[in-house]
Amino acid sequence: MQLGMHTYSLYHHGVAEDWAGFKLPWKRQITLFEMMDYIVELGLEGLHLDAKAFDEMNEGYFERVKQYAASQNLYLEYNFAMKSGHYDSSVQHDIEEGVAIAQSIGADITKIGMNLKRPRPVAASKFHPDVMSQLEKVVAKVKQALAFVEKTGIKLALENHTDAFSEEVIWVLDQINHPLVGACIDTVNGIHVTENPITAVENLAPRAFTNHFRDNKIIIAPWGLKFTGAAVGEGDLDMKRSYELIQQNPDVQRINIELDLDCPVDNMEEALEIERSALIRSIAYCREILGI
Repeated sequence: MQLGMHTYSLYHHGVAEDWAGFKLPWKRQITLFEMMDYIVELGLEGLHLDAKAFDEMNEGYFERVKQYAASQNLYLEYNFAMKSGHYDSSVQHDIEEGVAIAQSIGADITKIGMNLKRPRPVAASKFHPDVMSQLEKVVAKVKQALAFVEKTGIKLALENHTDAFSEEVIWVLDQINHPLVGACIDTVNGIHVTENPITAVENLAPRAFTNHFRDNKIIIAPWGLKFTGAAVGEGDLDMKRSYELIQQNPDVQRINIELDLDCPVDNMEEALEIERSALIRSIAYCREILGI
């Protein structure tokens, strides 16, 4: 099993998708090539990245990325979402476009976010008619792109993002029924749709190609609770069980650490140090406790 990093782990360095309407108050602090050097220093073996990690968007640049990653013996996985009227449009592509970028940088797996809009209450919305109409469109779009996907040989991994129950992802995979189309497991995201995160991992692990290996912690407050990011192994999720389930699938050969940390936005140096320190501790947990 190889160990890599989702570039969202260094979000405050300016290299990942702007999420939930938030934007950094400072400029990007690291280039993609510097980030590859950095993770090599940390002993990581690959990157799971989206378009925000790129310094440029052109074929010449993509080729340089491909060659540099190969020279460092790093795997690359490309992360994008289907086009929608919400979230960060800079990381959204048509499927063929996203797969073409993945091919250009030498990635062998693409993660696709479906960008679903859910009715409330979310807890009662599994397979809701409004959701089903969107899932049917996802199926149609993926099927339409399959001829191109087959030419590239690149695997598509549909994620249980913050907008999808694991059973809905499985329904989509069953409708497509193609060996190059599987799942991307996010070990936290189930809870965003009120699903037990371990249940989501149990459901998706047999169908997965890749993952976002993420931990969160629960902080109790007078008004309720805060569910916030943590270094892997320092939160309240069962990361040992998640890894046990994931590694049972021989098609999954990588663990991608993802961090989504609450960092100060009035002190850049402190924010960058929080991310880097948590990444180092996450790597130690994965290596020393999980044996990756």
